[in-house]
Amino acid sequence: MKSASALASKILAGDVRAAAQLMRDIDDRIPSAQDVLRALFPHTGRARIIGLTGTPGAGKSTLADRLITHLRKAGQTVGVLAVDPTSPFTGGAILGDRIRMQQHATDAGVFIRSLATRGALGGLSRAASDCVRVLDAMGKNVILVETVGVGQDEVDIAQLAHTTIVAVVPGLGDDIQAIKAGILEVADLFVVNKADRDGGDRTIHDLRAMLELRRVTALTPPTWEPDIVRAVATADEGVAELLAAIARHESHLHQTGEWRGREIRRAKTELVALLSERLLRAGLEKLEAQRGQLDEIAGRIADRVTDPYSIAEEVAAL
Repeated sequence: MKSASALASKILAGDVRAAAQLMRDIDDRIPSAQDVLRALFPHTGRARIIGLTGTPGAGKSTLADRLITHLRKAGQTVGVLAVDPTSPFTGGAILGDRIRMQQHATDAGVFIRSLATRGALGGLSRAASDCVRVLDAMGKNVILVETVGVGQDEVDIAQLAHTTIVAVVPGLGDDIQAIKAGILEVADLFVVNKADRDGGDRTIHDLRAMLELRRVTALTPPTWEPDIVRAVATADEGVAELLAAIARHESHLHQTGEWRGREIRRAKTELVALLSERLLRAGLEKLEAQRGQLDEIAGRIADRVTDPYSIAEEVAAL
């Protein structure tokens, strides 16, 4: 790998190949990638980060494609992270070709990268946050993060994005079941895509009812009431309205000081994740070095010769 400063300089100048190389190293957990990230860090914090999540089949990729088109027409440069399921054979992103966004592949103002979830349960891979930072350092004005679409577990995006959009569609059967719990809590905006289908009005009505129920039952009333945007992304309907809703939410964040609050929350989440990773790695290394092979210890636990609680306490005290 080239020197950290040289690679960082190329990325800051917008070099696509250098950015792609660093993202690959981040995803592969190459240790030297952190040196480049350290060099880039002072040059980040300028991009607007928009998260796009929701149930599978909600048309998230088509929505992202249309958002890119509108943003480019407005003169904005765009970075896209599309987080897809992990291939059981290669470990890469199954939908890595991003077919629906291919019309932007030759646009120098757009950088699209697919990431595999690598087993992450919250909808994002561990590398996503660092890759967002790379796009930020490249000078992208807006960064879209499209998550894998796994339903209610998909809440990590709220820790990363300034504005989180939850996409739902009519005809999912029990619409309430599909959008309840954590997904409702993380949404800054809702977009009812494919709203021309039967049941579109019912889905919007159900969303409004749930938001009203949350408002009247909350111990502390929310300071922001999510907009609900009706869209048919394939026909480019509702996309301009969605961008206007995003702008209103961003204005709210700045006016209330919540923009900085979200930045602090993101920094805290990243720090805790890094510390957890480092401490786990250090603990495993100590276990191997001072207590013998990990497999052997696991065998002793399985045979009930010892217990995992005692081993964990001993390793933590080393």
